[in-house]
Amino acid sequence: MIPLIIADDHELFLEGVRDILSREEDLDVLALARTGQEALELTLQHHPDVVVMDVTMPKMNGIEASRRIKSSLEDVKILALSMHADKRLIAEILKAGASGYALKEGSSEELIRAIHIVSSGETYLSPKIASILMKDYLKLLDTAIPSQASLLSDREREVLSLLAKGSSTKEVASSLHISKNTVDTHRRRIMEKLDCGNIAELTRFAIREGLIDLG
Repeated sequence: MIPLIIADDHELFLEGVRDILSREEDLDVLALARTGQEALELTLQHHPDVVVMDVTMPKMNGIEASRRIKSSLEDVKILALSMHADKRLIAEILKAGASGYALKEGSSEELIRAIHIVSSGETYLSPKIASILMKDYLKLLDTAIPSQASLLSDREREVLSLLAKGSSTKEVASSLHISKNTVDTHRRRIMEKLDCGNIAELTRFAIREGLIDLG
């Protein structure tokens, strides 16, 4: 059985969610809160497993209520339930300690699934929210400073990997079917690109970047 508190300042929505969740045999709605302050007080009183928390409420919003709940009862899981797919609100309530974020436009089945997921200690994000956050993450990757390894050509990576494993110039040339002079040229360019002064530094770089298998 999962004991719950539901917090929302819209009476009809609050009653509707309670009716839906009360039909589930393994969900137990302990109390309803209509303000953030009530959500905090009822949570401290009843110690539920999960609080279904509206983000925007009077007398303390859901973000602050979540922050205070988590500071007092760390084990209580908070599932944000909102009509807003706003990145700022999502970030703030997750930082405040919420384990999930679902949208009110979702189905009752999604809400029930989200409650079970956060109750088990996992994180839940509605598909729409997950898509928003993924797009931001991909943008961040696009603007991230590239690894020094990305400066190397495929052939230079091959040469670096072999040199870092202890192969001699002759052995690298034989393995890659190129001349020793070509190996020397690649090594010089690699050292210039990576600002390394010797093979030991190249080896440390290759290990750090996962270019060689230590196993």
